[in-house]
Amino acid sequence: MIDKLKIVVVMPAYNASMTLKKTLDEVPMDIVDEIVLVDDNSKDNTVDVAKSLSIKHIVTHDVNKGYGGNQKSCYRKALELGADIVIMLHPDYQYTPKLIRAMTSVISEGNYKVVFGSRILGKGALKGGMPIYKYIANRILTLFQNILINQKLSEYHTGYRAFHADVLKSIAIDKNDDDFIFDNQMIAQIFSRDFEICEITCPTKYFEEASSINFIRSAKYGLGVLWVSVQYRLMKWGIYTPDYLK
Repeated sequence: MIDKLKIVVVMPAYNASMTLKKTLDEVPMDIVDEIVLVDDNSKDNTVDVAKSLSIKHIVTHDVNKGYGGNQKSCYRKALELGADIVIMLHPDYQYTPKLIRAMTSVISEGNYKVVFGSRILGKGALKGGMPIYKYIANRILTLFQNILINQKLSEYHTGYRAFHADVLKSIAIDKNDDDFIFDNQMIAQIFSRDFEICEITCPTKYFEEASSINFIRSAKYGLGVLWVSVQYRLMKWGIYTPDYLK
């Protein structure tokens, strides 16, 4: 079934020159049809490295558009290429590309149309070096989000995601924020369209070259996540519907 579908891996990149090759080396190219790298105005030579690795589809931003803005370009390009399944893989080698085959299989067999690689299922997060304050914040935020959104995800904050093209075509990603809160707005959109999300256990790595945000931005992100969850609940109650959920 997999070989009948076009599979595109998208990489939202920012200063990923040191880790891009390691990430790409583990991508199962026997099932992946295309690689798309979107460079968000990196300060290093990410684009040059991508070209040296023969990545065919490279999109460059003249100005930094943020993590959400980067993903918008990733998904637009993947759909433009006729993707049936799109996998977002960070090129910082924090998530193992070796799970692409499993994530793709779940979608291609028709079980789910969205798959997340979860760092929290099992003990992958702490074993991989996730800072303890981030782990605790992740667990607290996820608890409140599950209550407000009425779901049972192990985490809402993973950056390892696979989508059937039907999902990307049915939600208004261009209405989402250009910063990190994009991810959670997208989850709210997915559930508002009655799609279900499958999770699989994902080992992860935290090291100097892996991308991360500082404490202040993490706090801002946490407040934004809670607000998205409140907005979703207000929408379900018929009180208020933000533009991105209409």
